[in-house]
Amino acid sequence: MTDILLYIAAGGAVGLAIGLTGVGGGSLMTPLLILFGFPYNVAIGTDLLYAAVTKAGGVVSHSKQKSIQWRTVAILAAGSVPASILTALFLRQVFSDSSEYETILTRSLGVMLVLTATVILLNGRLRRPTEIVPKTVGGFFDRHTDTIIFLVGLFLGVFVTLSSVGAGAFCAAVLLVLYPRMPALQIVGTDIAHAVPLTLVAGLGHLFWLGNVDFMLLACLLIGSLPAIHIGTNLARKIPSNILQTAIATLLLGMGFKFAIF
Repeated sequence: MTDILLYIAAGGAVGLAIGLTGVGGGSLMTPLLILFGFPYNVAIGTDLLYAAVTKAGGVVSHSKQKSIQWRTVAILAAGSVPASILTALFLRQVFSDSSEYETILTRSLGVMLVLTATVILLNGRLRRPTEIVPKTVGGFFDRHTDTIIFLVGLFLGVFVTLSSVGAGAFCAAVLLVLYPRMPALQIVGTDIAHAVPLTLVAGLGHLFWLGNVDFMLLACLLIGSLPAIHIGTNLARKIPSNILQTAIATLLLGMGFKFAIF
């Protein structure tokens, strides 16, 4: 019973962080579960399904507001979903036991935590200033946007499956650079709309092919986080999120280097 209450509290804490700052889902949850003593593979697999469920409500909300660029979502998913499936199949076919690919998971987790932390720290500086960027550079982005988006999807499909981190902040950062005129609300809506199918497919791969999901843990995390996200969203109007985002990013940066190097 003590463990169950601890997991519910952990879900509540992460849910509160998501509501307050808009960041911190997989990037906080997976390291926290590892700290609790869960194997890397179980922490990652469970967190992927946790992310799919918690973000699903956001898709409904953004869809009603018409703040999702579905064409961009489709291009991202065309790269990320097959890449996720192939990554899970690779782990299943090449390795006979989860301990054999633990190093791949830890290094991937470290790399994605560092990337996510960097993106959060650079928040507000990533949008491409069209009046300053040389026309040749801006023209290249504009001519090859779909190709770049597809390649980003491939990257996310592999590394989100291996680490459960990156479907949110990292993807949003790429959209900011590639679509400098897209309203912030559409950036967020498009990012969330892509994150749901990616984390769902990756989580199901971990569940059915790798056996890396703990349903009791998943239920506890959702019980704690779903109401906490709404509380955090309401509190966010009264608390400056920049300070909290910087604190979270600094924490993620330290954890990222730990997983990537040690």
